[in-house]
Amino acid sequence: MARFFIDLHDGANFVRDGVGFDLADEADVRAKLVRIMAKIAQGLMPGPDRQDYLAVVRNDRREVILRAHLSLDIERVETP
Repeated sequence: MARFFIDLHDGANFVRDGVGFDLADEADVRAKLVRIMAKIAQGLMPGPDRQDYLAVVRNDRREVILRAHLSLDIERVETP
């Protein structure tokens, strides 16, 4: 097991993971990352027409090894 840290950015706020997660390998890290991003997507509230989120995964040496982007764009479609 190795420790991985997942920092979150939403364009206005930054949350640095100081605790981390003990995970076996990159496949487990990716699965954890997908679960975190899915939870963020489920919690989106009505607001701006564009919302962007970035998750950055660091290993136990604090090196960035993965990034995940989540964007929501809402556009009004005008009918002729």
